[in-house]
Amino acid sequence: MSTILARRLATALAAAAFMTLLLPSGARTHCDTMDGPVVVAAKHALETGDVNLVLIWVQKKDEPAIREAFQKTLTVRSLNPEARAVADLYFFETLVRIHRAGEGVAYTGLKPAGTAVEEGIDAADKAIASGSADQLIHHLEMALRRNVMAQFEDVKRKREYPAPNLDAGRDYVAAYVRFIHYVEGLHTALMQTAGDHLHNAPSPETHHDGH
Repeated sequence: MSTILARRLATALAAAAFMTLLLPSGARTHCDTMDGPVVVAAKHALETGDVNLVLIWVQKKDEPAIREAFQKTLTVRSLNPEARAVADLYFFETLVRIHRAGEGVAYTGLKPAGTAVEEGIDAADKAIASGSADQLIHHLEMALRRNVMAQFEDVKRKREYPAPNLDAGRDYVAAYVRFIHYVEGLHTALMQTAGDHLHNAPSPETHHDGH
């Protein structure tokens, strides 16, 4: 059975990776960090005077608010270095807050540069930056194999319980249910193509990249 699961995992990697990229942002995302992609885009926009560099990070309905904040920031930041620092921070916070609202996630303030993010997000970003998904697929494959095999071995071990021991029997059933549901989720990813995920995913108007 482990061989069959291993083969399924190898086939399901691309679909599982795509699903990971479409998940809503969680507690340790990086769109709200000072070195995250949203603030990096904001810094570039302010330096070049090109607001379009940040408008891609918000929904169309929010463009007027971002354009207004951008112009205010450009005006104030030209006064002196102190005003520039305050104005820039105001714009970063405004942009990130509106971006996260578009994802349906609460804004909890900007996090310092270097703030740890979820391992999957970091791996996905590195894949995009390098132009290759090889390391990302390897990362997912190792995690999936490790988790599936650990749960499978747990079920196999607990299956051989003494019949009169109801506590051990229930422990086996709990392990069995966890394993079945986990594999069910992987199988769902396998049966759906990337096109299916794209078709069912929220549109850019309602959801961005899950950062």
